[in-house]
Amino acid sequence: MTSVIAGPRITEKAVGLGDSNVYTFNVRRDATKYLVSDAVKALYGVTPVKVNIVNKKPAVRLAGARNRMVKVAGQKKAYVYLKKGDIINLV
Repeated sequence: MTSVIAGPRITEKAVGLGDSNVYTFNVRRDATKYLVSDAVKALYGVTPVKVNIVNKKPAVRLAGARNRMVKVAGQKKAYVYLKKGDIINLV
């Protein structure tokens, strides 16, 4: 169950959301809200109030000196909302 979460997502936006008790995690492609909620309970010992899942579509980008087309894999991330007073130490 804890293998659903690939790791915390540390970006400027994610750190800003952490101040309002919203934490962002990279999750597996087959993860659901309920699996993510159970994994957060098991890993960090806090109970999420709400979980939102966002799918990022795969993209094709130009890369390298010859501008070759490279496929960038899609991702799935979860926004986990906690009640006031609950804290997850990610660092």
